[in-house]
Amino acid sequence: MYLKTMGPAEFGVSPTTGFMPETDPLRRLPRSYDLWEDAAHLLPKLLVGDSIREIVCDLPPFPLDALKSGPEVERAMVLLSYLGHAYVWSGTEAADRIPAVLAVPWHAVAKRLGRPPVLSYASYCLHNWLRIQPDRPVEVGNVALIQNFLAGEDEEWFVLIHADIEMRAAQGVSRLLELQQAVADRDEERVRCILEILANSIEGMNRTMDRMPEHCDPYIYFHRVRPYIHGWRDHPGLLGGVLYEGVSEYGSRPQTFRGETGAQSGIVPALDAVLRIRHGADELRSYLMEMREYMPPRHRAFVEHLEAGPDLRSFVVDGGAVVRNWYNACVAGVDEFRSTHLKFAASYIHQQASKDPKNPSDVGTGGTPFMPYLRKHRDETRASAAGYSAP
Repeated sequence: MYLKTMGPAEFGVSPTTGFMPETDPLRRLPRSYDLWEDAAHLLPKLLVGDSIREIVCDLPPFPLDALKSGPEVERAMVLLSYLGHAYVWSGTEAADRIPAVLAVPWHAVAKRLGRPPVLSYASYCLHNWLRIQPDRPVEVGNVALIQNFLAGEDEEWFVLIHADIEMRAAQGVSRLLELQQAVADRDEERVRCILEILANSIEGMNRTMDRMPEHCDPYIYFHRVRPYIHGWRDHPGLLGGVLYEGVSEYGSRPQTFRGETGAQSGIVPALDAVLRIRHGADELRSYLMEMREYMPPRHRAFVEHLEAGPDLRSFVVDGGAVVRNWYNACVAGVDEFRSTHLKFAASYIHQQASKDPKNPSDVGTGGTPFMPYLRKHRDETRASAAGYSAP
């Protein structure tokens, strides 16, 4: 008999903030990091002035030993990741090496967190927000970014919509272990209740996603926001990867890492896992599995734990109409989420005219031909509905 031996908190999942931290992220490291924090604070101006590489090379050694708490390590990862991507992608040509003064601490901090030394979703979104009014919820209108590249309304809105989606998902994803336990107990009424909560949570995610165009223009996103979040794997401008100078673990071998992408969020993989939305064994599935390497380790473990749990889909297929309808409502919500994402990918990226070889429109920031992948995601989601018949 299946028994959930761990609660969501042990996987870093909160009923109020989901995959985001329950304690608001640290805005600034202690005073011994001031020169590094000052450079990060000035990043929009340094990028406009094309002086970021010079400034980074002149920074003093990063005081790694002074990082004590978890929030300090996460703030250090945000800071180093933004400076690292700004260093690589500023100017007319991408840099194929990162100086040791930045590469060594970036690698060390990333290793402590169990993630690669590259800007990932966890640093771009999950640990990169502050509340404007501390007594109000984390939602668009009451959150701002701690760290930016060029800054501006479109960059803020793009990331904060993701933060709001994470919050909307919290009520649902924090109940997924309980849902699987209810399946194991053959408790149809409890399954129904949790599926209703989950469906409403996904509906909230979708309504937030719909708001993306309000303050994030496709042209501005493509030309001002997107260029700095690319990685250096399968990117046509950095096919040889990037050398992390001074990192003995890498020797003199350039490294290839994926760029920041929402596929590194735990939300949809967790929903896929519990709803049993299957993805075929092909390059797409390999890519989705690879994205887990960029997640916080506990979030990755959460998804894997759900995948090994009881089969909800088989339970609802054999169950009554009411529970089956709520299951299908959840699947339809994930379908809508992926369909909206596909629509935005077309208008925000695919239909834009690339003027910079560092920012191609035919591959995603993760380095993949994203349009066929996103269509396949959507189609496989639809095929998971209980009682689905192929057209």
